[in-house]
Amino acid sequence: MGSVMRPIPFRKLLSWILEEREKYSSVFGISQVKFFEKKTSASLQLFGEYLDTPIGPAAGPHTQLAQNIVASYLCGGRFFELKTVQVLDQLDIPKPCIDAGDECYNVEWSTELTVEEAFAEYVKAWFLLHVLQKELWDLEQRGFIFNMSVGYDLKGIKSPKVDKFIEGLKDASQTGIFQECKKILKEEIKRFARVDEGFIDSISPNICNSVTLSTMHGCPPAEIETICRYLLAEKKMHTFVKLNPTLLGYTFVKDALARMGYNYIHLKEESFSHDLQYDDGLALLKRLQGFAREHGRSFGVKLSNTLPVKNTKGELPGEEMYLSGRALYPLTINLAARLAAEFAGRLKISYAGGGDAFNVPHIFATGIWPITVATTLLKPGGYLRLKQIAEELEPYLQDMVSDTVDVEKLAELAAGAFKDPDYHKEKRGGSSRKLVKKLPLTDCFIAPCTAGCPIGQDIPEYIRLVGEKRYLEAYELIIAKNPLPFITGSLCPQFCAAKCTRLDYDEPVCIREIKRMAAENGCRAYLQQRVKTERKSPARVAVIGAGPAGLAASYFLARAGLNVTIFDKREKPGGTVAYIIPPFRIAGEAIARDLELVKGAGVEFKLGIDPDFSLAQLKREGYKYVYLAIGAGEPKALDLKVGGEKVVSAIEFLEKFKAGRSVVQLGKKVAVIGGGDVAMDAARAALRVAGVEKVYIIYRRTKEYMPARREELQEALAEGIILKELLSPHSWSGGVLQCQKMQLGEPDASGRRSVVPLEGEFENIAVDAVISATGQGVDYGILKKNGIEVNAQGEIAINPATNETNVENVFLGGDALRGPATIVEAIADGSKVARAILAREGIGRQTSTLVSFEEGKRLQQINLKKGTLQAAAPDLEKEHERCLECGFACNICTEVCPNRANIAVEVAGGSLQQINQIVHVDGMCNECGNCATFCPYDGAPYKDKLTLFWSEDDFTNSQNNGFLLLTAGEKPVFKLRVDGRVLQVTFDASGRADVDLEKGILDLVWAVFKGYRYLF
Repeated sequence: MGSVMRPIPFRKLLSWILEEREKYSSVFGISQVKFFEKKTSASLQLFGEYLDTPIGPAAGPHTQLAQNIVASYLCGGRFFELKTVQVLDQLDIPKPCIDAGDECYNVEWSTELTVEEAFAEYVKAWFLLHVLQKELWDLEQRGFIFNMSVGYDLKGIKSPKVDKFIEGLKDASQTGIFQECKKILKEEIKRFARVDEGFIDSISPNICNSVTLSTMHGCPPAEIETICRYLLAEKKMHTFVKLNPTLLGYTFVKDALARMGYNYIHLKEESFSHDLQYDDGLALLKRLQGFAREHGRSFGVKLSNTLPVKNTKGELPGEEMYLSGRALYPLTINLAARLAAEFAGRLKISYAGGGDAFNVPHIFATGIWPITVATTLLKPGGYLRLKQIAEELEPYLQDMVSDTVDVEKLAELAAGAFKDPDYHKEKRGGSSRKLVKKLPLTDCFIAPCTAGCPIGQDIPEYIRLVGEKRYLEAYELIIAKNPLPFITGSLCPQFCAAKCTRLDYDEPVCIREIKRMAAENGCRAYLQQRVKTERKSPARVAVIGAGPAGLAASYFLARAGLNVTIFDKREKPGGTVAYIIPPFRIAGEAIARDLELVKGAGVEFKLGIDPDFSLAQLKREGYKYVYLAIGAGEPKALDLKVGGEKVVSAIEFLEKFKAGRSVVQLGKKVAVIGGGDVAMDAARAALRVAGVEKVYIIYRRTKEYMPARREELQEALAEGIILKELLSPHSWSGGVLQCQKMQLGEPDASGRRSVVPLEGEFENIAVDAVISATGQGVDYGILKKNGIEVNAQGEIAINPATNETNVENVFLGGDALRGPATIVEAIADGSKVARAILAREGIGRQTSTLVSFEEGKRLQQINLKKGTLQAAAPDLEKEHERCLECGFACNICTEVCPNRANIAVEVAGGSLQQINQIVHVDGMCNECGNCATFCPYDGAPYKDKLTLFWSEDDFTNSQNNGFLLLTAGEKPVFKLRVDGRVLQVTFDASGRADVDLEKGILDLVWAVFKGYRYLF
């Protein structure tokens, strides 16, 4: 029933594992090719037990259920910090409870099961891991460790319920669930190849001899110490005590987060003042270390707990939430470094705090282990990410001989953490990968990059073609939708990259660069083989403007067989690209090669003509259709008081610079006003002008809110340009630019913070020239003169489906319609207009080239890439290896579900995308919301996908579309709900249903029944 998880009986779990592995070579959706198998005999020892590798899941969603622990183990987890139990085990935890979109937040802290249920899950998992270790790899020596976690006060830990839990994990031999599991294994003995009764009897009932103590924020030091002494002496447990990042102090943490760009994270000072203080904590640890030594037990710290922050995002319920993930790593590793130094490396540290494949090997190399992770496993790839970490740790195991922490090496790692861009907010930014598309019930695979591209470029396909060195096919595929691959391969703002799934792994695929590679290697072959286009219509089309919008429409129309003429006032085509964008951003040769493609399609150019065109005259000259792609060339005035000096518009300056920088004179110091891409171009160009020594960019907000692309800003700063934030130009006179100081105000509806002036506070900057890059406007006069309707707000009357104006057969697009926009958006407008004109002429536009791939090989290669973090390749030849080809095989919702509640199901017939369908299993879901976070659609798989219910009550108490098996047998009967309609459906032996319903839904239900009976 929605958020209520149903623990799966042991026999059922065992059958599920065995059947799925036999049928599909996977277990709980983990493909056997992603199982971790040790390649060396090296191992570690902890608490007197062997540990194959020191990595595993932290106490959290990945150690709450038996199947979660199994999934972790198969992928490489060997140290399992079981989810915390407490005496209050009937909590109503609000949902959703996890937001792991970038840095992670949660509002739950202990297991959602009762203490008894949690105990049973851990015992079931204990047996299953033993069986899998033997059955898969024929290993006798156990190489994994279970570490229990309890909280949150002494009274609760001493309660009969929790005490029974602790004693049961210390020795489970007399518990009913232990005996039941052993009995079932023996009853199912014939299903195993390597497991025999002797092995089953050898499974130790001593599940845990160690514990991690978790206390609530604000727990008094004396209480913490008393609990630790109780666990060490009376319970005789090796003990870790979990400490909080608040030990670092409010000011340190606040400043550190702001320095890394997380200045939107709001801390509560009382969370620090009420929590354990550093000096008290240090004294406490020293006393406990000695106490543990006296009692022959190990003692150490678990670093760190999550960080309490104010809930300002509104994504989760409640007023407070807990921070983890990459923003926590620099804090935790610095806390580790401080404590290690205090103890000269002789304090055992168990680590959790933003660990992933990039940093875990470095953490381990300092002598810190075991290391547990949670946030990284909540992201696409899920449990599969453990395999990479485990494999990368193997070489280090041979060298781990010391039991102390290398203080110097750890200090160096900690010092670099705050500077490392991997942990700065800017690395991920604030953009959302979500598409404005509803999640469909079936057939949901989608490439977010393609969907996010204004022209729907077939990105994963051309990336694979480039990877296979099929450059001609890649080029043909690109130009089917984009006639300017060289220009966009240099200048595209990459809306696609903002949607790339790799953004939730490491960094987006270098899509633009791969496009340019395809163009450079495929263009010549295409032009050599191309045949002349046959004219298919006598209709003539006039295109006004030879910028990207005009070029795109002209190319598509001419390629389809229409007679097209481009008119432009300038002497050469290309518009802004040819005349404004500086040569250090794009070479003239790149522009020329795209123009060659457009001209080769049969487009005629009339250049250097009178810009004062007349629609009536064009119609008299026989042009049936007119497309106005005239751009936005009117500079917006800068509200600046000047004393005789001239403020130069950025567009005017850039045009002169491109014509020949030697004729431009700016003086020694230049100020550029604005925060967009044009401002970056102007600033970088100004720095290249002879005599210029300093260039300032003046921006009224902070760089986090700049509209300029990150790469453009970074390149400008790398060249030495000085960014002056929170300044609004007020006056310029006598060589002094006076700027009003500003401060950030409250966020608006979009999350962008307003700015308000600091009354009476100014900053004076000595400059010789001021360049205004505050935007361009549209010349509405030329539109109105030709009868095109424009209202007082500058809104132009068009049909949004075709971009046709109120004047019949006259269309508008590009910057003239949108205002200053991007090249790819201009191409999208040109494409839309071309489609509309061709439709009127009864001519179909050529669609994307059909490309063939080896589907089986492709799927296998994609699966191998899942869960592997990999930074952008220095060698672009290998960059295609990072593309996850989501439109061919997505399954993100199955990967990110800790409970394995989203299942990929094979359905007979259709394409691979149709064969692979998603079913949601209601009884395994706690509605944490994680699949909703990472699904590229504006949807939530746990609500929106077809749901399998285990009981009548669960079916009734849910509103999900879904199904419930009523009776099995040769003619199974289901209760089925689709769009609020409830039906009873009977299938015959061949899978035909007795109701008229969408075939895809019925096929999916039948496929689950026939091939996945273990799900019921």
